[in-house]
Amino acid sequence: MGRLRFPILLWALLCHAAAASAEAVECHIRYGGEEKVLLAEPVSSPYAVPAVQVGSYFRLRVVNQSSPADLSSIKVYTYADRDDAPVLIHQASYAYATARLAGGPLGFTGMQRVYEPVRDGELEYWCRLLRRKDKDVSR
Repeated sequence: MGRLRFPILLWALLCHAAAASAEAVECHIRYGGEEKVLLAEPVSSPYAVPAVQVGSYFRLRVVNQSSPADLSSIKVYTYADRDDAPVLIHQASYAYATARLAGGPLGFTGMQRVYEPVRDGELEYWCRLLRRKDKDVSR
């Protein structure tokens, strides 16, 4: 029986990790008096995830990369939407383990603030992991 426990335990841990990485990320964004919620579904490749326009100056891109396991993480990119091309001005990375443990009122990121280098405006955001039961309730 002792030899059977390890494979069962390993299988259970792998299933739990797969379920954890399949959760969506919900980001609450505030800029220029406008508030919006961005939902980032799990992806296996970050390259197809678009940046979303926030106001007239910022673009926000949330990559919820669920696989492969060694690259699984949540990354938030903030760009200044310049005339010639968007410019990355803020980037944050979070491990799934950190995101799953954070249960506070401002999710796993806490309140983040990004400032416009030209107009002195401020973008605020915070993100939480949206567990399956939360996702079902919000529909």
